Amino acid sequence: MNSAEGSTPAADRLEPDWVLLFLAWLITSVATAGSLFFSYVMGFAPCVLCWYQRIFLFPLVVVLARGLFPLDRAVVKYALPLAALGWLVAGYHNLLYAGIIPERLQPCTQGVSCTEEYIELFGFLSIPMLSWLGFTVVTGILVVVQWRNPE
Repeated sequence: MNSAEGSTPAADRLEPDWVLLFLAWLITSVATAGSLFFSYVMGFAPCVLCWYQRIFLFPLVVVLARGLFPLDRAVVKYALPLAALGWLVAGYHNLLYAGIIPERLQPCTQGVSCTEEYIELFGFLSIPMLSWLGFTVVTGILVVVQWRNPE
């Protein structure tokens, strides 16, 4: 610590945007690992909407990691569309899962049903809800980083 100024050198401080992007990367990494765990360890077959959510989720792990070393705030312009589209698909999946959207509008006409109940953590956290929450937090983080750096 620099006693003359009472603060740490700039190199020792963590950049807030780096911490936010790291948190977004961590969430997408855990979500990706969870998705693969549910499929390959637990044997839960993904439905069509789950596959679309994976299409938006899996690249986020690589894209966000690239924005961390060195810190590149421009990564938001690539990550935010993926997160926002994943959020929309996950939101639709949750409405379908909850029965708000009629079953006739379900895209899962063959194979695994989009409303298949695999788990219900704490009585309300289904796999579609976990996905929607993850995309919500990541999208929110990316919006905050973009808002902090309006270039």
